Amino acid sequence: MQAPDDAQIAAVLRALAARRTGGSFCPSEAARALAQDWRPLMPDVRRVAAEIGLYATQKGVPVDPLSARGPIRLQKGAT
Repeated sequence: MQAPDDAQIAAVLRALAARRTGGSFCPSEAARALAQDWRPLMPDVRRVAAEIGLYATQKGVPVDPLSARGPIRLQKGAT
């Protein structure tokens, strides 16, 4: 099975963000929706999230999804 491309990742991220109006989601939700072996996708999911302008937080504090270590949450726009 071929790894998902950036467009597929972006589509899943946008769909999750749209469903969570006013709420956040874990990037792993997108990775799990894209592949059974989802862990290797996490760097790409974070990268694409940053590229499409999703807002990332860690323990409620804004972070860069590319440099943050550990779990983050994503959502549409800044709240």
